[in-house]
Amino acid sequence: MIFVMSCRFRPCIDLHEGKVKQIVGSSLRDDGTAPRANFVSEKTPAWFAETFRSDNLTGGHVIMLGKGNEHAAKEALATWPGGMQVGGGICPGNAAAWIAAGASHVIVTSALFDGSGKFLPDILDKLVVEVGKENLVIDLSCRCTDRGWTVAMNRWQTMTELDVTAATLDSLAPFCDEFLIHAADVEGLCGGIDVELVALLGGWGKVPVTYAGGAASMDDVRLVADAGRGIVDVTVGSALDLYGGSGVRYADLVAMGRSSIRT
Repeated sequence: MIFVMSCRFRPCIDLHEGKVKQIVGSSLRDDGTAPRANFVSEKTPAWFAETFRSDNLTGGHVIMLGKGNEHAAKEALATWPGGMQVGGGICPGNAAAWIAAGASHVIVTSALFDGSGKFLPDILDKLVVEVGKENLVIDLSCRCTDRGWTVAMNRWQTMTELDVTAATLDSLAPFCDEFLIHAADVEGLCGGIDVELVALLGGWGKVPVTYAGGAASMDDVRLVADAGRGIVDVTVGSALDLYGGSGVRYADLVAMGRSSIRT
């Protein structure tokens, strides 16, 4: 028997205008332009949270894409207290309240930067004081630039001064429990993962990292496992049958979590 690396599936509940949606990441704008949605669910956030709870899929994330999603997020968290993380508009002033609302962790990006994209270490310090590093996930979602991969904030619209490198991960790891990294250029496109980014994350591998973006099939999920050396977790969105996709079966991801893939 030859062992083939597996990876952990992290479920997601992406919220836009109070509904569960799958959005093309590059289409998010603040200018009033409606983002491109691959899927809009008629089911409630609580329905998805209960589904993930029944299959014991811990460590997933609820992401609020803009304003008007707070009630929907709290509904999901209340359905599975301690079972999912929450992100979107998290700052030192509200982080503890989201933990009290049932989130296992808060996920933060934009609050760590000023309007020009300059990193603010004092804000990170305040977040650690508010919720503890054990309840904090740093989101380093990024876009490809001439520097490699550069962290993007404000729903991936504004580039920051911070690049995703081993040195960056080393400097931030003492302040968080995990990293979440969306490859924003391929997010929602179902056109394949960013293999080089996953390989960078797998080559570092000092604290848990979840990768999201572009997975279109179970072959892509296996590619995350291989390129990430089995230590990078994966999120699947628009390709998942649970979200109207046809490339990946939710049942297969649940089964993957229960046993290593072997051939």
